[in-house]
Amino acid sequence: MVSDQCSVIRTVAKQENDMVTSNGTARSFRELVVWQRSIQLATSIYRLTRAFPKEELYGLTSQIRRSAVSVPSNIAEGQGRLSTGEFRQFLGIARGSNFELQTQLEIARTLEFGDPERINEAEGLSHEVGKMIHAILDKTDH
Repeated sequence: MVSDQCSVIRTVAKQENDMVTSNGTARSFRELVVWQRSIQLATSIYRLTRAFPKEELYGLTSQIRRSAVSVPSNIAEGQGRLSTGEFRQFLGIARGSNFELQTQLEIARTLEFGDPERINEAEGLSHEVGKMIHAILDKTDH
């Protein structure tokens, strides 16, 4: 299973890398599988947090949603920049937001906020996105 996941991540990284032009940008951020999956992650977080306690609207709910939205936003912004270095910088920011999100999901789990199955789903997507970001960073290493 882990070998299959690694194979998928390597294939996605190669596809993402093949879409990168000589100046380090993809034709469109919408073509990046990592962006597409991070959009799925953000929407799953919104579904999850609908069930959080109302008193958390300006606390954990808001924070977890901001982290989730930050991941695809930074991937898109980085792709729109003019150099591979800038793209890598924004991928690093997206990676950090993803780690922040994983931490917040663990807090939600510990506090028993939201449906545990939705937390597991979001966590799985977050790990998948994280592996993709890591693979792209490896492929664009300078």
